[in-house]
Amino acid sequence: AVEMTESGGGSVQAGGSLRLSCTVTGLSRSSCCMTWYRQAPGKVRHLVATISMYDSTYYADSVTGRFTIFNDKATSTLYLQMTNLTSEDTAVYYCAADHFAGYCSVAICFDGQYQPNYRGQGTQVTVSS
Repeated sequence: AVEMTESGGGSVQAGGSLRLSCTVTGLSRSSCCMTWYRQAPGKVRHLVATISMYDSTYYADSVTGRFTIFNDKATSTLYLQMTNLTSEDTAVYYCAADHFAGYCSVAICFDGQYQPNYRGQGTQVTVSS
């Protein structure tokens, strides 16, 4: 079974930084997309950043220039480096993967129709101003 476990969340002051990690086990082949989502209380889930199996990346406008996604394939760990955090970044952050077997492009990863097959339980990030 595929398991995804996030860590690294916590409470931080505005302007601070955090690095989230997501360890992945059980994937039988490379995921087309490795993605970070977040969901704030009372709001829908949003894509934060995604990286394709060819290491092409895409970021939501709200985090561009502040967040960096990195997939360490050697250790099966997905990272999200977050800097210059604001209260708007407060949310539960989830990592996700898929078992998509067709043509892979980062455009697929942020397409509105894309749905991951696997997701972690999430890690809370709280930014106080």
